[in-house]
Amino acid sequence: MLIARSHSLTKLKHLCSISFFVRSLAVHSSSPLHSTSIPKPHHHYPIESTPLQFALCQYFSSMPATSLPKQSLPLTRDGNYNEATSENLLVCPGCGVHMQDSDPQLPGFFVKPLQKDPMTYRLRSHLQPVAEGSEFSDFLKRGVVIEPETRGSDANLAEFKHERPVVCARCHSLRHYGKVKDPTVENLLPDFDFDHTIGRKLVSTTGTRSVVLMVVDASDFDGSFPKKVANLVSTTIDEHSAAWKQGKSGNVPRVVLVVTKIDLLPSSLSPTGFEYWVRQRAREGGSNKITSVHLVSAVRDWGLKNLVEDVIALAGPRGNVWAIGAQNAGKSTLINSIGKHAGGKVSHLTEAPVPGTTLGIVRVEGVLPRQAKLFDTPGLLHPQQITTRLTREEQKLVHISKELKPRTYRIKAGHSVHIAGLMRLDVVELSVDSIYVTVWASVCLPLHMGKTENAREMIAEHFGHQLQPPIGEDRVKELGQWLGKEFRVSGNSWDSSSVDISAAGLGWFAIGLKGEALLGVWTYDGIDVVLRNSLIPQRSQIFEVAGFTVSKIVSKADQTSNKSLRHSEKRKESNPKETKPAESSLLSTNAELVS
Repeated sequence: MLIARSHSLTKLKHLCSISFFVRSLAVHSSSPLHSTSIPKPHHHYPIESTPLQFALCQYFSSMPATSLPKQSLPLTRDGNYNEATSENLLVCPGCGVHMQDSDPQLPGFFVKPLQKDPMTYRLRSHLQPVAEGSEFSDFLKRGVVIEPETRGSDANLAEFKHERPVVCARCHSLRHYGKVKDPTVENLLPDFDFDHTIGRKLVSTTGTRSVVLMVVDASDFDGSFPKKVANLVSTTIDEHSAAWKQGKSGNVPRVVLVVTKIDLLPSSLSPTGFEYWVRQRAREGGSNKITSVHLVSAVRDWGLKNLVEDVIALAGPRGNVWAIGAQNAGKSTLINSIGKHAGGKVSHLTEAPVPGTTLGIVRVEGVLPRQAKLFDTPGLLHPQQITTRLTREEQKLVHISKELKPRTYRIKAGHSVHIAGLMRLDVVELSVDSIYVTVWASVCLPLHMGKTENAREMIAEHFGHQLQPPIGEDRVKELGQWLGKEFRVSGNSWDSSSVDISAAGLGWFAIGLKGEALLGVWTYDGIDVVLRNSLIPQRSQIFEVAGFTVSKIVSKADQTSNKSLRHSEKRKESNPKETKPAESSLLSTNAELVS
Protein backbone atom coordinates (compact mmCIF):
# COMPACT_ATOMS: atom_id res chain seq x y z
CA MET A 1 0.00 0.00 0.00
CA LEU A 2 2.89 2.34 0.74
CA ILE A 3 4.39 1.51 -2.63
CA ALA A 4 1.16 2.34 -4.41
CA ARG A 5 1.01 5.78 -2.84
CA SER A 6 4.41 6.70 -4.31
CA HIS A 7 3.34 6.06 -7.92
CA SER A 8 1.30 8.22 -10.23
CA LEU A 9 -2.02 7.18 -11.76
CA THR A 10 -0.46 6.23 -15.11
CA LYS A 11 2.07 4.01 -13.39
CA LEU A 12 -0.68 2.25 -11.41
CA LYS A 13 -2.44 1.13 -14.61
CA HIS A 14 -0.70 -2.26 -14.64
CA LEU A 15 -1.52 -2.93 -10.99
CA CYS A 16 -5.20 -2.15 -11.60
CA SER A 17 -5.30 -4.57 -14.54
CA ILE A 18 -3.81 -7.33 -12.41
CA SER A 19 -6.23 -6.63 -9.57
CA PHE A 20 -9.34 -6.80 -11.79
CA PHE A 21 -8.01 -9.88 -13.54
CA VAL A 22 -7.50 -11.74 -10.25
CA ARG A 23 -10.93 -10.78 -8.91
CA SER A 24 -12.64 -11.88 -12.11
CA LEU A 25 -11.00 -15.28 -11.98
CA ALA A 26 -11.89 -15.60 -8.32
CA VAL A 27 -15.58 -15.16 -9.20
CA HIS A 28 -15.78 -17.38 -12.28
CA SER A 29 -13.25 -20.11 -11.49
CA SER A 30 -14.02 -23.09 -9.33
CA SER A 31 -10.34 -23.85 -8.53
CA PRO A 32 -8.19 -21.66 -6.24
CA LEU A 33 -5.83 -19.18 -7.85
CA HIS A 34 -2.06 -19.62 -7.65
CA SER A 35 0.58 -17.03 -8.21
CA THR A 36 1.96 -18.96 -11.19
CA SER A 37 -1.38 -18.80 -13.03
CA ILE A 38 -1.40 -15.01 -13.24
CA PRO A 39 -0.10 -13.84 -16.64
CA LYS A 40 1.98 -10.77 -17.14
CA PRO A 41 0.08 -7.56 -17.79
CA HIS A 42 -0.19 -6.23 -21.32
CA HIS A 43 -1.07 -2.79 -22.56
CA HIS A 44 -3.33 -4.05 -25.37
CA TYR A 45 -6.05 -6.73 -25.25
CA PRO A 46 -7.27 -8.60 -28.31
CA ILE A 47 -10.30 -7.17 -30.02
CA GLU A 48 -12.16 -10.46 -30.37
CA SER A 49 -14.46 -11.55 -27.54
CA THR A 50 -12.79 -13.79 -24.98
CA PRO A 51 -13.98 -15.41 -21.78
CA LEU A 52 -11.87 -12.96 -19.83
CA GLN A 53 -13.52 -9.97 -21.53
CA PHE A 54 -17.00 -11.42 -20.79
CA ALA A 55 -15.98 -11.95 -17.19
CA LEU A 56 -14.80 -8.36 -16.78
CA CYS A 57 -17.97 -6.98 -18.36
CA GLN A 58 -20.13 -9.15 -16.19
CA TYR A 59 -18.22 -8.12 -13.09
CA PHE A 60 -18.68 -4.41 -13.80
CA SER A 61 -22.41 -4.79 -14.66
CA SER A 62 -24.84 -2.93 -12.39
CA MET A 63 -27.19 -5.93 -12.44
CA PRO A 64 -26.38 -8.95 -10.26
CA ALA A 65 -25.36 -12.05 -12.14
CA THR A 66 -28.21 -14.06 -10.64
CA SER A 67 -30.94 -11.47 -11.27
CA LEU A 68 -33.57 -12.42 -13.80
CA PRO A 69 -36.51 -10.43 -15.10
CA LYS A 70 -39.56 -11.03 -12.93
CA GLN A 71 -42.55 -12.68 -14.47
CA SER A 72 -45.38 -10.24 -14.99
CA LEU A 73 -48.46 -10.84 -12.88
CA PRO A 74 -51.63 -11.65 -14.85
CA LEU A 75 -54.22 -8.94 -14.16
CA THR A 76 -57.32 -11.12 -14.26
CA ARG A 77 -60.27 -12.01 -12.06
CA ASP A 78 -60.14 -15.75 -12.73
CA GLY A 79 -58.84 -16.50 -9.23
CA ASN A 80 -58.26 -20.18 -8.53
CA TYR A 81 -61.43 -21.72 -9.91
CA ASN A 82 -59.40 -23.65 -12.51
CA GLU A 83 -56.99 -26.03 -10.82
CA ALA A 84 -54.99 -26.64 -14.01
CA THR A 85 -54.05 -22.96 -14.48
CA SER A 86 -53.81 -21.84 -10.86
CA GLU A 87 -51.32 -24.34 -9.45
CA ASN A 88 -48.34 -21.98 -9.73
CA LEU A 89 -50.21 -18.77 -8.87
CA LEU A 90 -50.75 -17.58 -5.31
CA VAL A 91 -54.31 -16.36 -4.81
CA CYS A 92 -55.49 -14.21 -1.91
CA PRO A 93 -57.89 -16.29 0.21
CA GLY A 94 -59.80 -13.15 1.14
CA CYS A 95 -60.70 -11.60 -2.22
CA GLY A 96 -59.37 -13.99 -4.92
CA VAL A 97 -56.85 -11.64 -6.57
CA HIS A 98 -53.49 -13.00 -7.76
CA MET A 99 -50.88 -12.04 -5.16
CA GLN A 100 -47.43 -10.53 -5.75
CA ASP A 101 -44.78 -8.97 -3.51
CA SER A 102 -42.82 -6.91 -6.04
CA ASP A 103 -44.88 -3.77 -6.73
CA PRO A 104 -47.21 -2.12 -4.16
CA GLN A 105 -48.80 -0.09 -6.97
CA LEU A 106 -50.29 -3.22 -8.57
CA PRO A 107 -53.27 -5.29 -7.38
CA GLY A 108 -52.56 -8.23 -5.09
CA PHE A 109 -49.53 -6.78 -3.29
CA PHE A 110 -48.71 -8.48 0.02
CA VAL A 111 -45.87 -8.57 2.54
CA LYS A 112 -44.30 -11.91 3.29
CA PRO A 113 -44.55 -12.76 7.01
CA LEU A 114 -41.35 -13.52 8.88
CA GLN A 115 -40.79 -17.19 9.59
CA LYS A 116 -40.62 -17.82 13.32
CA ASP A 117 -39.23 -20.76 15.21
CA PRO A 118 -42.21 -22.38 16.97
CA MET A 119 -39.86 -23.69 19.70
CA THR A 120 -38.65 -20.28 20.80
CA TYR A 121 -40.64 -17.27 19.60
CA ARG A 122 -43.55 -17.77 22.01
CA LEU A 123 -41.48 -18.67 25.07
CA ARG A 124 -38.67 -16.24 24.13
CA SER A 125 -36.24 -18.74 25.58
CA HIS A 126 -33.61 -17.78 23.00
CA LEU A 127 -33.31 -14.27 24.49
CA GLN A 128 -30.94 -13.51 27.38
CA PRO A 129 -30.83 -10.44 29.63
CA VAL A 130 -28.02 -8.03 28.82
CA ALA A 131 -26.60 -8.19 32.32
CA GLU A 132 -26.06 -11.94 32.09
CA GLY A 133 -24.41 -11.80 28.67
CA SER A 134 -20.69 -12.55 28.40
CA GLU A 135 -18.08 -10.20 26.99
CA PHE A 136 -17.57 -9.91 23.24
CA SER A 137 -15.64 -12.86 21.91
CA ASP A 138 -12.56 -12.62 19.71
CA PHE A 139 -14.52 -14.08 16.80
CA LEU A 140 -17.05 -11.25 17.01
CA LYS A 141 -14.33 -8.61 17.25
CA ARG A 142 -12.76 -9.96 14.06
CA GLY A 143 -16.14 -9.84 12.29
CA VAL A 144 -16.77 -13.59 12.25
CA VAL A 145 -20.24 -14.78 13.29
CA ILE A 146 -20.79 -18.39 14.32
CA GLU A 147 -24.34 -19.55 13.53
CA PRO A 148 -26.01 -21.35 16.45
CA GLU A 149 -27.27 -24.87 16.05
CA THR A 150 -30.84 -25.12 14.86
CA ARG A 151 -33.35 -26.21 17.43
CA GLY A 152 -35.53 -29.04 16.29
CA SER A 153 -35.74 -30.60 12.88
CA ASP A 154 -37.11 -29.33 9.61
CA ALA A 155 -40.15 -31.47 10.17
CA ASN A 156 -41.09 -29.40 13.20
CA LEU A 157 -40.77 -26.22 11.19
CA ALA A 158 -42.86 -27.67 8.39
CA GLU A 159 -45.62 -28.48 10.83
CA PHE A 160 -45.69 -24.91 12.08
CA LYS A 161 -48.44 -22.89 10.41
CA HIS A 162 -49.68 -19.36 10.84
CA GLU A 163 -52.98 -19.10 12.63
CA ARG A 164 -54.17 -16.45 10.14
CA PRO A 165 -53.72 -16.93 6.39
CA VAL A 166 -51.70 -14.42 4.46
CA VAL A 167 -53.92 -11.94 2.58
CA CYS A 168 -53.21 -9.03 0.25
CA ALA A 169 -52.68 -5.50 1.53
CA ARG A 170 -56.14 -4.47 0.32
CA CYS A 171 -57.86 -7.19 2.37
CA HIS A 172 -55.72 -6.29 5.38
CA SER A 173 -56.84 -2.66 5.12
CA LEU A 174 -60.51 -3.63 4.74
CA ARG A 175 -60.43 -6.01 7.69
CA HIS A 176 -58.62 -3.72 10.12
CA TYR A 177 -59.55 -0.21 8.93
CA GLY A 178 -62.79 -0.74 6.99
CA LYS A 179 -61.58 1.00 3.84
CA VAL A 180 -59.48 0.50 0.73
CA LYS A 181 -56.10 2.18 1.08
CA ASP A 182 -55.69 2.99 -2.62
CA PRO A 183 -58.89 2.54 -4.69
CA THR A 184 -57.10 3.52 -7.92
CA VAL A 185 -55.13 0.26 -7.90
CA GLU A 186 -58.33 -1.73 -8.49
CA ASN A 187 -58.95 0.16 -11.73
CA LEU A 188 -56.04 -1.75 -13.27
CA LEU A 189 -58.05 -4.97 -13.10
CA PRO A 190 -60.34 -5.74 -16.05
CA ASP A 191 -64.09 -6.06 -15.59
CA PHE A 192 -65.26 -9.45 -14.40
CA ASP A 193 -66.17 -11.48 -17.51
CA PHE A 194 -69.01 -13.65 -16.24
CA ASP A 195 -69.69 -15.27 -19.63
CA HIS A 196 -66.04 -16.30 -20.10
CA THR A 197 -65.46 -17.81 -16.67
CA ILE A 198 -68.77 -19.06 -15.26
CA GLY A 199 -71.28 -18.66 -18.07
CA ARG A 200 -69.60 -21.18 -20.36
CA LYS A 201 -69.55 -23.76 -17.56
CA LEU A 202 -73.25 -23.30 -16.88
CA VAL A 203 -74.26 -23.70 -20.53
CA SER A 204 -71.97 -26.70 -21.12
CA THR A 205 -73.74 -30.01 -21.60
CA THR A 206 -70.82 -31.96 -20.13
CA GLY A 207 -68.96 -31.80 -16.86
CA THR A 208 -70.08 -31.91 -13.26
CA ARG A 209 -73.44 -30.75 -12.00
CA SER A 210 -73.78 -26.99 -11.45
CA VAL A 211 -75.72 -25.37 -8.63
CA VAL A 212 -76.27 -21.61 -8.94
CA LEU A 213 -76.51 -19.93 -5.53
CA MET A 214 -78.24 -16.70 -6.59
CA VAL A 215 -77.72 -14.24 -3.70
CA VAL A 216 -80.02 -11.19 -3.48
CA ASP A 217 -80.15 -8.39 -0.90
CA ALA A 218 -83.54 -8.24 0.83
CA SER A 219 -83.30 -4.47 1.41
CA ASP A 220 -82.52 -3.84 -2.29
CA PHE A 221 -84.13 -6.77 -4.09
CA ASP A 222 -84.64 -5.26 -7.53
CA GLY A 223 -81.34 -3.40 -7.44
CA SER A 224 -79.32 -6.52 -6.56
CA PHE A 225 -81.22 -9.16 -8.55
CA PRO A 226 -78.90 -10.52 -11.34
CA LYS A 227 -81.26 -10.44 -14.32
CA LYS A 228 -78.55 -11.41 -16.80
CA VAL A 229 -77.66 -14.55 -14.87
CA ALA A 230 -81.31 -15.41 -14.35
CA ASN A 231 -82.06 -15.24 -18.08
CA LEU A 232 -78.93 -17.24 -18.97
CA VAL A 233 -79.66 -20.03 -16.50
CA SER A 234 -83.36 -20.20 -17.37
CA THR A 235 -82.58 -20.52 -21.09
CA THR A 236 -79.97 -23.20 -20.38
CA ILE A 237 -82.39 -25.19 -18.25
CA ASP A 238 -85.04 -25.12 -20.99
CA GLU A 239 -82.60 -26.28 -23.69
CA HIS A 240 -80.85 -28.97 -21.63
CA SER A 241 -84.08 -30.33 -20.15
CA ALA A 242 -85.43 -30.99 -23.64
CA ALA A 243 -82.18 -32.74 -24.64
CA TRP A 244 -82.17 -34.78 -21.43
CA LYS A 245 -85.72 -35.97 -22.05
CA GLN A 246 -84.64 -37.15 -25.52
CA GLY A 247 -81.83 -39.21 -24.01
CA LYS A 248 -79.05 -36.82 -25.01
CA SER A 249 -76.35 -35.32 -22.83
CA GLY A 250 -77.83 -32.44 -20.87
CA ASN A 251 -76.38 -30.86 -17.73
CA VAL A 252 -79.33 -29.08 -16.10
CA PRO A 253 -78.24 -26.41 -13.58
CA ARG A 254 -80.07 -26.07 -10.27
CA VAL A 255 -81.03 -22.58 -9.10
CA VAL A 256 -81.20 -21.78 -5.37
CA LEU A 257 -82.45 -18.26 -4.69
CA VAL A 258 -80.99 -16.99 -1.41
CA VAL A 259 -82.41 -13.73 -0.02
CA THR A 260 -79.92 -12.40 2.53
CA LYS A 261 -80.06 -9.65 5.15
CA ILE A 262 -83.65 -10.38 6.13
CA ASP A 263 -82.75 -9.06 9.59
CA LEU A 264 -82.85 -5.57 8.02
CA LEU A 265 -86.57 -5.93 7.31
CA PRO A 266 -89.16 -5.28 10.06
CA SER A 267 -89.84 -8.28 12.27
CA SER A 268 -93.56 -7.82 11.74
CA LEU A 269 -93.23 -8.88 8.08
CA SER A 270 -94.84 -12.25 7.39
CA PRO A 271 -92.29 -14.87 6.15
CA THR A 272 -94.94 -16.61 4.02
CA GLY A 273 -96.05 -13.41 2.37
CA PHE A 274 -92.45 -12.31 1.85
CA GLU A 275 -91.53 -15.60 0.13
CA TYR A 276 -94.55 -15.27 -2.17
CA TRP A 277 -93.45 -11.71 -3.00
CA VAL A 278 -89.88 -12.91 -3.68
CA ARG A 279 -90.98 -15.64 -6.08
CA GLN A 280 -93.20 -13.19 -7.97
CA ARG A 281 -90.38 -10.61 -8.34
CA ALA A 282 -87.92 -13.34 -9.40
CA ARG A 283 -90.26 -14.52 -12.18
CA GLU A 284 -90.66 -10.97 -13.40
CA GLY A 285 -86.85 -10.65 -13.36
CA GLY A 286 -86.41 -13.65 -15.68
CA SER A 287 -85.84 -16.55 -13.26
CA ASN A 288 -88.71 -18.94 -13.95
CA LYS A 289 -86.86 -22.17 -13.05
CA ILE A 290 -86.12 -21.87 -9.32
CA THR A 291 -85.40 -25.09 -7.47
CA SER A 292 -85.78 -23.61 -3.97
CA VAL A 293 -85.94 -20.28 -2.09
CA HIS A 294 -84.19 -19.59 1.22
CA LEU A 295 -84.65 -16.51 3.41
CA VAL A 296 -81.52 -16.19 5.55
CA SER A 297 -79.59 -13.84 7.79
CA ALA A 298 -75.86 -14.51 7.95
CA VAL A 299 -75.50 -12.16 10.93
CA ARG A 300 -78.09 -13.90 13.09
CA ASP A 301 -77.77 -17.43 11.61
CA TRP A 302 -81.37 -17.53 10.42
CA GLY A 303 -82.15 -20.25 7.87
CA LEU A 304 -78.54 -21.42 7.39
CA LYS A 305 -79.14 -25.03 8.47
CA ASN A 306 -81.82 -25.67 5.84
CA LEU A 307 -79.73 -23.87 3.22
CA VAL A 308 -76.64 -26.01 3.85
CA GLU A 309 -78.61 -29.26 3.76
CA ASP A 310 -80.34 -28.25 0.54
CA VAL A 311 -77.09 -27.23 -1.21
CA ILE A 312 -75.28 -30.44 -0.19
CA ALA A 313 -78.16 -32.56 -1.51
CA LEU A 314 -78.29 -30.68 -4.84
CA ALA A 315 -74.51 -30.60 -5.41
CA GLY A 316 -74.03 -34.31 -4.86
CA PRO A 317 -70.55 -35.83 -4.40
CA ARG A 318 -68.81 -33.91 -7.26
CA GLY A 319 -70.94 -30.86 -8.07
CA ASN A 320 -69.85 -27.23 -8.36
CA VAL A 321 -71.71 -24.56 -6.38
CA TRP A 322 -71.38 -20.97 -7.67
CA ALA A 323 -72.33 -18.08 -5.37
CA ILE A 324 -73.43 -15.31 -7.75
CA GLY A 325 -74.88 -11.91 -7.00
CA ALA A 326 -74.49 -8.16 -7.27
CA GLN A 327 -71.80 -6.15 -5.52
CA ASN A 328 -72.35 -5.87 -1.77
CA ALA A 329 -75.20 -8.39 -1.84
CA GLY A 330 -73.58 -10.34 1.02
CA LYS A 331 -72.07 -13.39 -0.73
CA SER A 332 -68.79 -13.49 1.23
CA THR A 333 -70.56 -12.95 4.56
CA LEU A 334 -73.00 -15.73 3.70
CA ILE A 335 -70.22 -18.19 2.79
CA ASN A 336 -68.29 -17.42 6.00
CA SER A 337 -71.42 -18.10 8.04
CA ILE A 338 -72.09 -21.31 6.12
CA GLY A 339 -68.52 -22.44 6.81
CA LYS A 340 -68.90 -21.84 10.54
CA HIS A 341 -72.21 -23.65 10.53
CA ALA A 342 -70.76 -26.63 8.61
CA GLY A 343 -67.89 -26.90 11.08
CA GLY A 344 -65.16 -27.21 8.44
CA LYS A 345 -61.80 -25.45 8.17
CA VAL A 346 -62.79 -22.57 5.94
CA SER A 347 -60.55 -19.72 4.88
CA HIS A 348 -62.07 -16.44 6.06
CA LEU A 349 -63.32 -14.37 3.13
CA THR A 350 -63.00 -10.61 3.44
CA GLU A 351 -66.22 -8.85 4.47
CA ALA A 352 -66.76 -5.10 4.17
CA PRO A 353 -69.65 -2.72 3.40
CA VAL A 354 -67.77 -1.72 0.25
CA PRO A 355 -69.06 -2.62 -3.22
CA GLY A 356 -66.74 -5.00 -5.06
CA THR A 357 -64.94 -6.52 -2.05
CA THR A 358 -64.27 -9.81 -3.86
CA LEU A 359 -61.95 -9.28 -6.85
CA GLY A 360 -61.50 -12.82 -8.19
CA ILE A 361 -63.08 -16.26 -7.98
CA VAL A 362 -62.22 -17.96 -4.67
CA ARG A 363 -62.46 -21.74 -4.29
CA VAL A 364 -63.67 -22.28 -0.73
CA GLU A 365 -62.49 -25.50 0.89
CA GLY A 366 -63.97 -27.40 3.80
CA VAL A 367 -67.66 -26.58 3.36
CA LEU A 368 -69.05 -29.24 1.04
CA PRO A 369 -68.31 -32.96 1.55
CA ARG A 370 -66.35 -35.28 -0.76
CA GLN A 371 -65.26 -33.67 -4.04
CA ALA A 372 -67.99 -31.03 -4.26
CA LYS A 373 -66.67 -27.45 -4.54
CA LEU A 374 -67.97 -24.05 -3.51
CA PHE A 375 -66.89 -20.87 -5.33
CA ASP A 376 -67.27 -17.26 -4.25
CA THR A 377 -67.40 -14.97 -7.30
CA PRO A 378 -66.83 -11.22 -7.74
CA GLY A 379 -69.92 -9.10 -7.38
CA LEU A 380 -71.67 -8.29 -10.63
CA LEU A 381 -71.61 -4.60 -11.45
CA HIS A 382 -75.04 -2.98 -11.83
CA PRO A 383 -74.54 0.44 -13.44
CA GLN A 384 -78.20 1.22 -12.68
CA GLN A 385 -77.48 1.21 -8.93
CA ILE A 386 -77.03 4.66 -7.47
CA THR A 387 -74.25 3.43 -5.16
CA THR A 388 -71.94 2.91 -8.14
CA ARG A 389 -71.78 6.70 -8.59
CA LEU A 390 -71.19 7.60 -4.95
CA THR A 391 -67.94 8.10 -3.09
CA ARG A 392 -66.95 5.94 -0.11
CA GLU A 393 -68.23 8.51 2.38
CA GLU A 394 -71.52 8.86 0.51
CA GLN A 395 -71.94 5.09 0.31
CA LYS A 396 -71.68 4.87 4.10
CA LEU A 397 -74.72 7.15 4.44
CA VAL A 398 -76.78 5.16 1.91
CA HIS A 399 -75.74 1.72 3.22
CA ILE A 400 -78.46 0.04 5.32
CA SER A 401 -76.85 -1.59 8.35
CA LYS A 402 -79.77 -1.71 10.84
CA GLU A 403 -83.42 -2.69 10.76
CA LEU A 404 -85.44 -0.41 8.52
CA LYS A 405 -87.83 2.02 10.21
CA PRO A 406 -90.79 3.62 8.40
CA ARG A 407 -91.00 7.40 8.03
CA THR A 408 -94.52 8.27 6.85
CA TYR A 409 -96.01 11.49 5.45
CA ARG A 410 -99.67 12.34 4.89
CA ILE A 411 -99.62 14.82 2.04
CA LYS A 412 -101.84 16.39 -0.61
CA ALA A 413 -101.39 17.09 -4.28
CA GLY A 414 -98.79 19.71 -5.13
CA HIS A 415 -96.29 18.52 -2.51
CA SER A 416 -92.99 16.65 -2.78
CA VAL A 417 -90.78 14.43 -0.62
CA HIS A 418 -86.97 14.36 -1.00
CA ILE A 419 -84.69 11.48 0.04
CA ALA A 420 -81.44 13.40 0.58
CA GLY A 421 -80.27 14.81 -2.75
CA LEU A 422 -80.81 11.53 -4.58
CA MET A 423 -84.55 11.04 -5.17
CA ARG A 424 -87.80 13.02 -5.11
CA LEU A 425 -91.50 12.08 -5.25
CA ASP A 426 -94.06 14.59 -6.54
CA VAL A 427 -97.79 14.15 -5.91
CA VAL A 428 -99.17 15.53 -9.18
CA GLU A 429 -102.85 14.49 -9.19
CA LEU A 430 -105.13 12.72 -6.72
CA SER A 431 -108.63 11.31 -6.92
CA VAL A 432 -108.82 11.59 -3.13
CA ASP A 433 -107.95 14.29 -0.63
CA SER A 434 -104.53 12.94 0.47
CA ILE A 435 -102.27 9.87 0.39
CA TYR A 436 -99.74 8.21 2.69
CA VAL A 437 -96.13 8.16 1.53
CA THR A 438 -93.71 6.00 3.55
CA VAL A 439 -89.97 6.25 3.02
CA TRP A 440 -87.93 3.05 3.46
CA ALA A 441 -84.23 3.95 3.32
CA SER A 442 -81.18 4.33 5.52
CA VAL A 443 -81.82 6.25 8.75
CA CYS A 444 -78.72 8.31 7.99
CA LEU A 445 -80.42 9.97 5.00
CA PRO A 446 -82.21 13.30 5.67
CA LEU A 447 -85.70 13.88 4.28
CA HIS A 448 -87.62 17.00 3.28
CA MET A 449 -91.29 17.56 2.53
CA GLY A 450 -92.55 20.78 0.97
CA LYS A 451 -94.39 22.31 -1.98
CA THR A 452 -93.46 21.11 -5.45
CA GLU A 453 -93.21 24.69 -6.70
CA ASN A 454 -90.13 25.15 -4.46
CA ALA A 455 -88.33 22.07 -5.84
CA ARG A 456 -85.92 24.08 -8.01
CA GLU A 457 -84.85 26.16 -5.03
CA MET A 458 -84.23 23.01 -3.04
CA ILE A 459 -81.85 21.71 -5.71
CA ALA A 460 -79.97 25.00 -5.98
CA GLU A 461 -79.72 25.82 -2.29
CA HIS A 462 -79.81 22.58 -0.31
CA PHE A 463 -78.47 19.75 -2.51
CA GLY A 464 -74.97 18.94 -1.27
CA HIS A 465 -75.54 20.78 2.03
CA GLN A 466 -78.64 20.02 4.11
CA LEU A 467 -79.62 17.24 1.71
CA GLN A 468 -76.63 14.86 1.62
CA PRO A 469 -75.49 12.83 -0.23
CA PRO A 470 -74.17 14.13 -2.55
CA ILE A 471 -71.60 15.80 -0.31
CA GLY A 472 -70.76 19.21 -1.75
CA GLU A 473 -72.08 21.29 -4.64
CA ASP A 474 -69.53 19.89 -7.09
CA ARG A 475 -70.76 16.36 -6.53
CA VAL A 476 -74.30 17.34 -7.57
CA LYS A 477 -73.10 18.06 -11.09
CA GLU A 478 -70.91 14.94 -11.20
CA LEU A 479 -73.83 12.57 -10.53
CA GLY A 480 -75.51 13.39 -13.83
CA GLN A 481 -78.68 14.95 -15.16
CA TRP A 482 -81.77 15.21 -12.95
CA LEU A 483 -84.68 13.52 -14.79
CA GLY A 484 -88.25 12.58 -13.92
CA LYS A 485 -90.76 9.83 -14.71
CA GLU A 486 -94.50 9.59 -14.16
CA PHE A 487 -96.36 6.64 -12.64
CA ARG A 488 -100.12 6.23 -12.37
CA VAL A 489 -100.95 4.08 -9.33
CA SER A 490 -104.06 2.85 -7.57
CA GLY A 491 -104.91 1.29 -4.23
CA ASN A 492 -107.87 -0.02 -2.26
CA SER A 493 -106.91 0.54 1.38
CA TRP A 494 -105.89 3.39 3.68
CA ASP A 495 -104.48 1.05 6.31
CA SER A 496 -101.64 -0.45 4.26
CA SER A 497 -99.38 0.42 1.34
CA SER A 498 -100.40 -0.86 -2.08
CA VAL A 499 -97.42 -0.17 -4.38
CA ASP A 500 -93.73 0.71 -4.12
CA ILE A 501 -91.59 2.98 -6.29
CA SER A 502 -88.04 1.73 -5.81
CA ALA A 503 -84.66 3.18 -6.85
CA ALA A 504 -81.83 0.67 -7.24
CA GLY A 505 -79.27 0.93 -4.46
CA LEU A 506 -81.18 3.54 -2.43
CA GLY A 507 -84.61 2.55 -1.11
CA TRP A 508 -88.26 3.06 -2.02
CA PHE A 509 -91.44 5.05 -1.53
CA ALA A 510 -94.44 2.99 -0.35
CA ILE A 511 -97.79 4.46 -1.40
CA GLY A 512 -100.99 3.91 0.56
CA LEU A 513 -104.29 5.21 -0.84
CA LYS A 514 -107.88 4.28 -1.67
CA GLY A 515 -108.21 5.60 -5.18
CA GLU A 516 -105.89 6.73 -7.97
CA ALA A 517 -102.90 9.04 -8.13
CA LEU A 518 -100.44 10.44 -10.67
CA LEU A 519 -96.92 10.58 -9.22
CA GLY A 520 -93.69 12.01 -10.57
CA VAL A 521 -90.37 10.47 -9.52
CA TRP A 522 -87.08 12.31 -10.00
CA THR A 523 -83.56 10.97 -9.78
CA TYR A 524 -80.33 10.98 -11.79
CA ASP A 525 -80.24 9.77 -15.38
CA GLY A 526 -79.56 6.03 -15.70
CA ILE A 527 -80.74 4.99 -12.22
CA ASP A 528 -83.19 2.10 -12.39
CA VAL A 529 -86.63 3.02 -11.00
CA VAL A 530 -89.32 0.32 -10.87
CA LEU A 531 -92.99 0.11 -9.86
CA ARG A 532 -93.87 -3.04 -7.92
CA ASN A 533 -96.29 -4.51 -5.40
CA SER A 534 -95.64 -3.30 -1.88
CA LEU A 535 -92.96 -5.24 0.03
CA ILE A 536 -93.81 -3.92 3.51
CA PRO A 537 -97.51 -3.02 3.74
CA GLN A 538 -97.44 -1.40 7.18
CA ARG A 539 -96.66 2.26 7.74
CA SER A 540 -95.74 4.40 10.71
CA GLN A 541 -98.54 5.58 12.99
CA ILE A 542 -96.63 8.78 13.79
CA PHE A 543 -96.42 11.10 10.80
CA GLU A 544 -93.47 13.26 9.82
CA VAL A 545 -94.08 17.02 9.59
CA ALA A 546 -93.27 19.49 6.83
CA GLY A 547 -89.71 20.70 6.40
CA PHE A 548 -86.48 18.90 7.12
CA THR A 549 -86.43 15.59 8.94
CA VAL A 550 -82.87 15.46 10.20
CA SER A 551 -80.93 12.25 9.91
CA LYS A 552 -79.70 10.35 12.93
CA ILE A 553 -76.09 11.46 12.46
CA VAL A 554 -76.98 15.16 12.31
CA SER A 555 -79.29 14.82 15.32
CA LYS A 556 -76.44 13.44 17.40
CA ALA A 557 -74.18 16.22 16.15
CA ASP A 558 -76.82 18.77 17.19
CA GLN A 559 -77.03 17.25 20.67
CA THR A 560 -73.27 17.42 21.05
CA SER A 561 -73.17 20.99 19.76
CA ASN A 562 -76.01 22.10 22.06
CA LYS A 563 -74.29 20.51 25.03
CA SER A 564 -71.09 22.37 24.19
CA LEU A 565 -73.07 25.60 23.78
CA ARG A 566 -74.70 25.23 27.20
CA HIS A 567 -71.31 24.55 28.74
CA SER A 568 -69.94 27.73 27.13
CA GLU A 569 -72.88 29.77 28.43
CA LYS A 570 -72.23 28.54 31.94
CA ARG A 571 -68.60 29.54 31.60
CA LYS A 572 -69.69 32.96 30.33
CA GLU A 573 -71.93 33.49 33.35
CA SER A 574 -69.04 32.70 35.66
CA ASN A 575 -66.70 34.89 33.57
CA PRO A 576 -68.56 37.82 31.88
CA LYS A 577 -65.43 38.91 29.99
CA GLU A 578 -65.52 35.76 27.91
CA THR A 579 -66.91 36.28 24.39
CA LYS A 580 -69.94 34.42 23.13
CA PRO A 581 -69.13 31.51 20.78
CA ALA A 582 -70.62 31.36 17.32
CA GLU A 583 -73.92 29.51 17.06
CA SER A 584 -73.99 26.09 15.48
CA SER A 585 -74.75 25.98 11.79
CA LEU A 586 -76.01 22.42 11.98
CA LEU A 587 -79.60 21.63 11.19
CA SER A 588 -82.22 21.27 13.88
CA THR A 589 -85.37 19.26 13.50
CA ASN A 590 -87.97 21.05 11.37
CA ALA A 591 -85.58 23.94 10.70
CA GLU A 592 -87.72 25.13 7.81
CA LEU A 593 -91.49 25.00 7.67
CA VAL A 594 -93.28 25.30 4.37
CA SER A 595 -96.37 27.41 4.53
